[in-house]
Amino acid sequence: MVSFNTIGVMSGTSLDGLDIAFCKFKKIELNSSQWFFEIIDAKTIKYPENWLHRLRNAQNLNAYDFIKLDNEYGEFIGNQIKLFTSKLSNIDFVASHGHTIFHNPDEKITCQIGSGASIASNCGIATIADFRTTDLALGGQGAPLVPIGDKLLFSDYDFCLNLGGFSNISFQKDSKRIAFDISPVNFAANYYSQKKNLLFDKAGKLGEQGVINNKLFVALNSLYFYKLPAPKSLSREWFEDNFLPIVESFNISIYDKLRTIYEHISVQISDIINKNINKKNTKTLITGGGAYNHFLIKLIKKHCNSNIIVPKNIIIDYKEALIFAFLGVLRFQNKTNCLSSVTGAKKDNIGGAVWK
Repeated sequence: MVSFNTIGVMSGTSLDGLDIAFCKFKKIELNSSQWFFEIIDAKTIKYPENWLHRLRNAQNLNAYDFIKLDNEYGEFIGNQIKLFTSKLSNIDFVASHGHTIFHNPDEKITCQIGSGASIASNCGIATIADFRTTDLALGGQGAPLVPIGDKLLFSDYDFCLNLGGFSNISFQKDSKRIAFDISPVNFAANYYSQKKNLLFDKAGKLGEQGVINNKLFVALNSLYFYKLPAPKSLSREWFEDNFLPIVESFNISIYDKLRTIYEHISVQISDIINKNINKKNTKTLITGGGAYNHFLIKLIKKHCNSNIIVPKNIIIDYKEALIFAFLGVLRFQNKTNCLSSVTGAKKDNIGGAVWK
């Protein structure tokens, strides 16, 4: 039997906080692809206001200050891990995604800050980070990375749908794992909720008060990104340059904007799932912060022909941290943790640099 005790660390684009999860992975038979996992403990550290400000504005820094931020954010992560693990022992390593500041695969550029060296030196545990750059160097999107975990840890589900800053989906097609980003979710919902002095739209109640603006709905559905084949991925830059200007061009209430955006999200997601259903009684697992948006989930259930499964809170909240811990396991074993069928890279690859 092979087993690992790992710490998975994730910071999503919507800046909900720093997720830290203590995970155990076991493989009973060495030649089997079946892994068993357990999230033993997990915590989300809400960002203090100064860190929210620094992370939101990181893309505007000069090179010197950007490197300084990378190191200091790594120190912050390392210190939070040290506190989290103060009563834990026998941890094999930390696997940290970092926080994405730039992502432009067309120019082979991606940057997730949170220096692995700073994390390791501050928490005292070997750290694996920088999971995306190898894939970009091989011509891939560098995203999404979670599908290898969907395939090996969540194979009971036909579709794995994550509702974070953006929605992304993962499923088997023609014996290959396919995955891609679908649309903005919390990036858009949070943006307009904050105009009502709320951090987010709790349970979707703001959007539920609005009505659909058909012209805006059609305009959003006409975005060129939705016509592109996979692999494809979204970024903050795309949201600001393409999605936001369309919504802002409509002089309607925040409620109507959110209601229309939710309809748009649910239709885009459901269209993808419905087109790829090839049997009866399929199951779709939904995780990420958007799983708590009850109104959005209601809309997805309305449009989607698959059975929608919303799991226990610990899976909703920490699935990405769990899977980055698992990516660390695969990296530690020198096994593929990034699939070319998902990212479009020249070949499957092993992402992650190690600091001890």
